Amino acid sequence: MAGAVKHDYHLVDPSPWPFVGSVGAFTLAIGLVVLMKGLVGADAAAWAQTFFGEGSIYLLILGLLIVGYTMIGWWGDVIKESRQGDHTPVVDLGLRYGMILFIVSEVMFFVAWFWMFFEAALFHEVRAGGSFYGPAIGADFSGWESWPPPGVETFDPFHLPLINTLVLLLSGTTVTWAHHALQHGDRKGATLGLILTVVLGFCFTLLQIYEYTHAHFGFAGNLYGATFFMATGFHGAHVVIGTIFLAVCLVRLLAGQFTPEKHFGFEAAAWYWHFVDVVWLFLFAFVYVAFQ
Repeated sequence: MAGAVKHDYHLVDPSPWPFVGSVGAFTLAIGLVVLMKGLVGADAAAWAQTFFGEGSIYLLILGLLIVGYTMIGWWGDVIKESRQGDHTPVVDLGLRYGMILFIVSEVMFFVAWFWMFFEAALFHEVRAGGSFYGPAIGADFSGWESWPPPGVETFDPFHLPLINTLVLLLSGTTVTWAHHALQHGDRKGATLGLILTVVLGFCFTLLQIYEYTHAHFGFAGNLYGATFFMATGFHGAHVVIGTIFLAVCLVRLLAGQFTPEKHFGFEAAAWYWHFVDVVWLFLFAFVYVAFQ
């Protein structure tokens, strides 16, 4: 037939989501600037102070809403394409490569936070002397004489952090159970395993919030606190994202959208969740245990 598709690749239809997503990301970035620094002075009109003054959250909320709307719409279109048969084996392989590269980029993201933590934990004595690069950049390394810095009361790693570690490791086993059950056509087992994984992810987040509220050190003015909260905080954000990812997969599983032969959306979520598990093991081993 004339015009019939003669290749295994899927050419997507024109989509508004790249443009809408870029508008949302730009609005979100400006909203963060407004929240932290503001875009207008104290002499600006009242309406300008409300929306663009320091501490205003309206632009930030608008940006988050647009980004969230983009995610729902864009990924919803990808799901529709899959259900229409557009995800051929070649396209499916490309999706797998894309997810792998995304996880690799996330690994490098966390390398930055680990690098800073190891820099402070391993070389604090050199930096405290200011003999390395402190004078060249005008940096103040006072308080680096020991690690953790004097006066910082750290967490006992074998209390709440250990519980959180066990919770996350258990969630790794339940998501593997769910995946294995789905591959073998056991929808009941897959559903139960996925429900347990989502619940455990939610419990991890609650425990981390509880931990943060009982921290005896803050973020500002404290090198240990800054590195601790940046590393564990971004990991916590990834746990929240992964929990939402798995919750969406649970809804799709209950709707009958996954089969033993075709369920890459769930596989991608499981890969992401295992990545989150591994990062936490490194955090627990080094941030909580080794350099206390």
